[in-house]
Amino acid sequence: MKEKYTYKKINNIALAPAEFVKACSAAYHEKVEETARDIFADRSKKIVMLAGPSSSGKTTTAKLLSQKLEAKGSRAYTVSLDDFYHPHSVGYPLDENGEPDYECVEALDIELLHMCFGELIRKGRADLPVFDFMTGERKNNAKTVELSENDVIIVEGLHALNPVITDTLNEENLYKIYVSVSSRVYEDDGSVLFSKRDLRFIRRMVRDFSFRSTSVEETFDIWERVMRGEDKYLFPFENRADIKLDSFHPCESCVLSGKAIPLLEHVKDGEFAEKANLLKNKLGLFRNINYSVLPENSLLREFTG
Repeated sequence: MKEKYTYKKINNIALAPAEFVKACSAAYHEKVEETARDIFADRSKKIVMLAGPSSSGKTTTAKLLSQKLEAKGSRAYTVSLDDFYHPHSVGYPLDENGEPDYECVEALDIELLHMCFGELIRKGRADLPVFDFMTGERKNNAKTVELSENDVIIVEGLHALNPVITDTLNEENLYKIYVSVSSRVYEDDGSVLFSKRDLRFIRRMVRDFSFRSTSVEETFDIWERVMRGEDKYLFPFENRADIKLDSFHPCESCVLSGKAIPLLEHVKDGEFAEKANLLKNKLGLFRNINYSVLPENSLLREFTG
């Protein structure tokens, strides 16, 4: 049975901050290690599809998995589906409200994606694109991947379990992973203090402000579209995964509060002010842990830097 964490329980453990964050990181690393053992044990699994919703920790999980596979003697390459986004200058499909739908699978250049994956499988080599989120543009042929016989490809992204992507690949060679925040934080009376989506929103808000020059208001504004995209394009396929990884770190509300609360305090008016104030007050319940004590390979570094 999954352990339930209340904010009081978390604060009590946070009295020893360094030990707390180290234990959280170690527990997640062990989950990834078990997954790496499963993949390595079946040498037919050449393509690892790693999917998950926004701010689930896909990028770090892919990196950790790569490192653990390589430690066992299997070289692994990571390919991000985000690099196959159409350039902003090209435009995106529109959602039901007439807004650009950045979450749909068609926001990816499917033709280019199939071509690159096909070349990797047939020739063992492909020139892959890189997407620049700062400029909204994509640089084609930006990096070259060459595979030898025993190499593994890790493909990570929102749509990595989508049949539009996977149906072009040999099912026998696939290992499918779904990673997400699958735990909640509770009040003492058992009511939910932070939902799974609340926790991911806080991660994304901190990350986007720090690394993508995105304001808190902008993150709030796109979050509804992000959730609709997850409901429509991701969650219907999560049960296709061979394994599900819960990326929840019990220490994360303590670690992220130091960055998140000042950001939320700047949202003093407008349509998101009430939501921002509610999140700020909830985060204020947690004992602050400076992110500098995080292990360098902690998944939470994906959001704090």
